[in-house]
Amino acid sequence: MQNAAQAKAGDGLSLAGFRGALMRGPLASNICQQLTKFKHINGVALSVSNMAEVSVKSPSAFHAPRTDWFKPDGREQNIKDYIALANQLIWKRQGSFFAAAVLAAIYFDALTIFAFYAVVVATELLDVLLGHQSKKWDGEDRVVGRRIFLRIAINTILSALAISAFILSIAHQETSPGHFTSLFFLFSASVFASMYNSQMLGILVLRLSIYGCAFLYIAFLDVVRYLPPLSSPIWLQFWTIIFVLYFIADMSLKFYLSYQKQQKHMSLIEEENEHTKAALEVKSRFLAIVSHELRTPLTSIVGSLEILKSEKFGVLPDPLKPVLNIAARNSERLTTLVEDLLDLQKLEAGEMRLHFKTINANDLVQEAVEAIAGYASKVGIEVTSSLCKEDCNISGDRQRLIQVMNNLLSNALKFSDDGGTVLVRVEELGGKVRISVQDEGIGIPVGAQDAVFGKFSQVDASDIRKVGGTGLGLNISKQIIERHGALIDYTSKLGVGSVFFIEFDRVTGGDVEFNAATQAA
Repeated sequence: MQNAAQAKAGDGLSLAGFRGALMRGPLASNICQQLTKFKHINGVALSVSNMAEVSVKSPSAFHAPRTDWFKPDGREQNIKDYIALANQLIWKRQGSFFAAAVLAAIYFDALTIFAFYAVVVATELLDVLLGHQSKKWDGEDRVVGRRIFLRIAINTILSALAISAFILSIAHQETSPGHFTSLFFLFSASVFASMYNSQMLGILVLRLSIYGCAFLYIAFLDVVRYLPPLSSPIWLQFWTIIFVLYFIADMSLKFYLSYQKQQKHMSLIEEENEHTKAALEVKSRFLAIVSHELRTPLTSIVGSLEILKSEKFGVLPDPLKPVLNIAARNSERLTTLVEDLLDLQKLEAGEMRLHFKTINANDLVQEAVEAIAGYASKVGIEVTSSLCKEDCNISGDRQRLIQVMNNLLSNALKFSDDGGTVLVRVEELGGKVRISVQDEGIGIPVGAQDAVFGKFSQVDASDIRKVGGTGLGLNISKQIIERHGALIDYTSKLGVGSVFFIEFDRVTGGDVEFNAATQAA
């Protein structure tokens, strides 16, 4: 998994001229165009982030002009939020109204109380009907939005008047000064409106204005009834009600500004998310162009180096052989990097197609072990296998699963010492088929799983590695395995070694063959 950039200094020298030659050709033009676009989009995204900072620092930006309080245009989302919340709270409101009606009916005239309560329920049914009819609205049609807003305003007036009338009927039946019950009910209704009607300031002001008139009516009721002197407690109650009105107004404003601030932040997040998606798309195209443009010249270079190494055109001077070996090794690393980048781009774009067939896990492992045998012999490590004694069949794309096995085996060899052993085991575990690769290497620290399966990430960047890597192999393997509906994980102990394993559902039926287009991560 070691990145090619961490190879020995001598290994990088032979391709320096090749890199410069490539960047002077058509590839350079394509790369520059993509980089310019990528920087432009990222610049826009950054400007959005800066705008978000400015918005947070400027609370005055959330204050709407008073002339816009009752305009529905541009408030489609607010209307949808209002209706959705009203539908959620319908039974909560009804429970509160019913409890208040029952309590009042015990101490006051029950017939009058339930008559006014019936009117309140009728206005609530209008809200229920509006909520049901508004479900089909997509939030885009402004004409429909204006009609819904008008009905919300009418329902608000009727509801606020019905609730105020219900509470005033209680106030008129309270014979002693104070009106605690009626004022408490009215205060509760006002607080409820402040908390849950903050989506639209005009509707909130409309409802609270009617409640405010009811407050003032109750405040003046005892003043008119008893004509008390200014030293009377009745006037103290009057001024207390005025203070409560101020408190309700201030609290309502706070809830409204909080909702507006939240909406502003959500809008900025959505806008920045769109720019981020655009930047990721450009990045994906950029990687695809770079990878495809590099593949053709790399193929020619690798082929030419192999021909030179075969000495078909004559015996090579001894001083030249190490240089050619270095160039060939670095060319192979670049080829691996290009192939990994192409696979990563296909996975992220959802363009990699998997051709599922029933596969014998034993055959899969034997093929992978045979393919890695030459490399294992070269680095002095023995690869052995322990196969499943039963028919351990799985469903998967054979080519991609061989790719995964090659990644797991090459990593095991990289991190094993000379003379070590790598064991590949196939076993059946409770309806699952597990394929594991066990090495006797240096092990992986605890908590390094994100680095192990991350993109371009390295668990160990020291020079103890014998072979470099792109840092993409295990990430690609994980995505491929997950698209098989399987599991990939590992266990490890420092100084002892690691065991990477993949688990599949065991296939017990006949051959199954189908194509599946993977989805982007």
